[in-house]
Amino acid sequence: MGHRVLAILALLTGVAHADGRVVGKVTVTESDGKPVSADAIVYVVGPTETADPAYKPKVEQKNRKFVPDLVAVTAGGSVAFPNGDPFLHNVFSTSPERQFDLGSFRKGESKSKDFKQPGVVDVYCNIHPEMAATILVLPNRLFTHIKPDGTFEIDRVPNGTWTVFVYTRRALKPAAARITVGTGGDATVNLTVVRGSEPEHLNKYGEKYHEPDESYR
Repeated sequence: MGHRVLAILALLTGVAHADGRVVGKVTVTESDGKPVSADAIVYVVGPTETADPAYKPKVEQKNRKFVPDLVAVTAGGSVAFPNGDPFLHNVFSTSPERQFDLGSFRKGESKSKDFKQPGVVDVYCNIHPEMAATILVLPNRLFTHIKPDGTFEIDRVPNGTWTVFVYTRRALKPAAARITVGTGGDATVNLTVVRGSEPEHLNKYGEKYHEPDESYR
């Protein structure tokens, strides 16, 4: 695709001079430095743009897990939480960036929540303490999941100097690097992010989870 067409598309999407790419590879390790296979999201911070109304991520409740357990959404977008299990779930978050409680809902039902403010939102189920997910609310659409081999590509990045971050669930903090993107070129960056153990959390009332009852099944 020619630079002229790219420039027109950039204007239509509200991003000027979106002529470059950010590419590279991510390594996820445990705290002891041992590499591990895990999902991670790479994102560029600096440019701002509105959420894509056609992008509607889902976090399904399935086999007492959130699937996927890591998603990104542009600020102003929403995430759906369909229940695929034959029992109740109660999705909630007490994260300061977006506190919510979807209440209990059954198999086949789905509830959504909008996310207006950038930040990291930890999501849990009030019935099943082993369920945990993370939603990254980002200032633009310049993000992607890494591929199984750890590589990634982020297209239509505006010219300029920005910060690239990579985050995986259970990371104490994201890894970051400064990059400069030029017209029609690739900015290459390789990053390593360290994850820890799954932290304990309280239920939506700020209390320890009770022993499982009939609603757990």
